[in-house]
Amino acid sequence: MKKVLFTGGGSAGHVVPNIALINALKGEADVCYIGTDGPEKALVSAQKIPYFQISCPKLVRGFSLGNLKIPAAFLRAERQAREGLLAFRPDVVFSKGGYVALPVVFAAKKLKIPCLTHESDLSPGLANRLMAGKCRYVLTSFPETAEKFRNGKYCGSPLREELFGGDREAARKKYGFSGKKKVLLVFGGGSGSRAINDALRKCVSSLARKYDVLHLCGKGNVAESNIPGYVQREFERDMADAYAAADLVVSRAGSNTVFELLALKKPAILVPLEGRTRGDQAENASYFQKRGLCRVLRQSELGFLPEAVEDAFADEALLSALAVSDFSGGNANILHEIRRFLV
Repeated sequence: MKKVLFTGGGSAGHVVPNIALINALKGEADVCYIGTDGPEKALVSAQKIPYFQISCPKLVRGFSLGNLKIPAAFLRAERQAREGLLAFRPDVVFSKGGYVALPVVFAAKKLKIPCLTHESDLSPGLANRLMAGKCRYVLTSFPETAEKFRNGKYCGSPLREELFGGDREAARKKYGFSGKKKVLLVFGGGSGSRAINDALRKCVSSLARKYDVLHLCGKGNVAESNIPGYVQREFERDMADAYAAADLVVSRAGSNTVFELLALKKPAILVPLEGRTRGDQAENASYFQKRGLCRVLRQSELGFLPEAVEDAFADEALLSALAVSDFSGGNANILHEIRRFLV
């Protein structure tokens, strides 16, 4: 059986799309993963596939003395990745980007193993820019991003197929909602968002009088509350239920989340991450806001969250634009590119 090695990590956003593709290839090809002991290890472990662990340096934005140690640490990571590649001997390496993937792709190139990488954001991340020349193709979620690479190819975003199987009525019963009020889903990524959590809790008493509120607040972030219609969860393993229950979503603007919302045609208020960031979430949000497919609330404006929610629930134009939008999963296109190396 042919073999595919996946890599990518540092955050769940680099791993969850890989898992969607891994599940599609099971039974068709042998698969394994190279990553660090970061978030990717726990997520991939549940898939019961071989996992090669490496120690990979991360570039810290801005000046840091730690960055001076990166060259030696990177060479060590590349040697570790080479060992995993030689042990598994894949026919192709698929990278979802992030600093974790960089030494794997560099090692694979030296071993003459073909590589593909996928860029989720509108503006390419540093890791994908560095590894692009070592890959056959840079596959992209946005058409415009493909044009920024000599070997760019627009494929769309990989999405979890299970997200489309949610049952609205069953999901609302699961969270204890009566079904008489519209449901507001609020989350800030896999580890939660303090800014979004704090902003919601300042106004949740008034919001919950009009809406049922499902708050995925992140590990260790549940607060004491006896507010009727306000349900907190640290996280949700079955996001299909959370999405199915929701009439409106407030979330960060990571590419994976945005494409999930668009594919499910869920109206959303996107709150792009601010601070020490390359600005990718702000660009993603702006791209879709200009097309009338979401609303955007800056993090510094979260004090106006109640008003933003009211306006979004009343935005018929947003619902109409989502209904006719054609953004869907790119799984079939991406799998086609991988399978080209499995014949």
